[in-house]
Amino acid sequence: MRDVAARAGVSVATVSRTLAGNYPVSKETRARVMAAVESLHYVINVHAKALSRGVAGPIALVIPEITGPSLAHVAAGVEQEAASRGRLSLVCATHGDPEREDDLVQLMREQHAAAVILVGGVDADDAYHRRMAEYATALDAAGSRLVLCGRPPLPGRAPATVVEYDNRGGAFQAADHLLSAGHQKILFLGGVPLNSSAIQRRAGYRQALRAHGIPYREDMDIPGAYNRGSGYQRTRDALKAGFEFTAVFADTDLVATGAAAALREAGRSLPDDVSIVGFDDLHFAADLTPSLTTVRVPFEDLGRTAVRLALNPDHSGSDDHVVLSTQLVIRDSVRPPAGS
Repeated sequence: MRDVAARAGVSVATVSRTLAGNYPVSKETRARVMAAVESLHYVINVHAKALSRGVAGPIALVIPEITGPSLAHVAAGVEQEAASRGRLSLVCATHGDPEREDDLVQLMREQHAAAVILVGGVDADDAYHRRMAEYATALDAAGSRLVLCGRPPLPGRAPATVVEYDNRGGAFQAADHLLSAGHQKILFLGGVPLNSSAIQRRAGYRQALRAHGIPYREDMDIPGAYNRGSGYQRTRDALKAGFEFTAVFADTDLVATGAAAALREAGRSLPDDVSIVGFDDLHFAADLTPSLTTVRVPFEDLGRTAVRLALNPDHSGSDDHVVLSTQLVIRDSVRPPAGS
């Protein structure tokens, strides 16, 4: 700034006022300062400006991995909403490492982020709750906001915003659709037992069974990871074990694609021999053969809502915990069981 002042023939204070735009400066002086700025390729020190609260802090999105398709849509929503509000978005990946998550949250505090948005299902045990409460308190003290996106709320009164979607209701709709079509032997490929999203989806599945008077069978509920390989292996193992089922409820669309591959490999026709439903409604679901009946999750809306609520200065109302709805999308992958 001193170099700019010397080149323009003005004081450092005049340069500061000109760049800040919060003090009257003559057109001639402004032109000289801006010409000096351009010729010297001067840029504002954002960190110094942030310390003086003269610049809007970025929105930090912390996700388990960059390549996950559902996470990419959440990131798109965050970026769109942040950009519409003149904010920069920062995207960081934890790769499932809690210590890296700790480091990233601390780094975002140092960067004066306006909000830190944590995305993805978790094992919501006491240790997790304590860690999130510490994040929320530390960020709040730094003038930032913790947003739990797709995660359950914290016990107590931690200063955090929660944006969820209706996992349980969506799973109920998917299972009810299979049961209403006449399927009573359903292979449920759910998530790992302690994962918060998996718990809610499993609860919706079991609620639908009760509503139709169908007993829950633990052996037909096979937990595993939310990926294609897991869906393929679990379905293949069930077929090898001689399980009899007329439908598969896959806890994600990626799991559904793996299950479908294993079924075709075993000579089962979809949906003539086995019906299948997924969860998420990822972009490829409509292009599969048969097109996949699945539950649509509003991933981009999750991201946009997370930013909107984080930047809302009033954190005392009910908007600090929002649950977005899910929707069953009926396509071609479900038919009544053969012979029914």
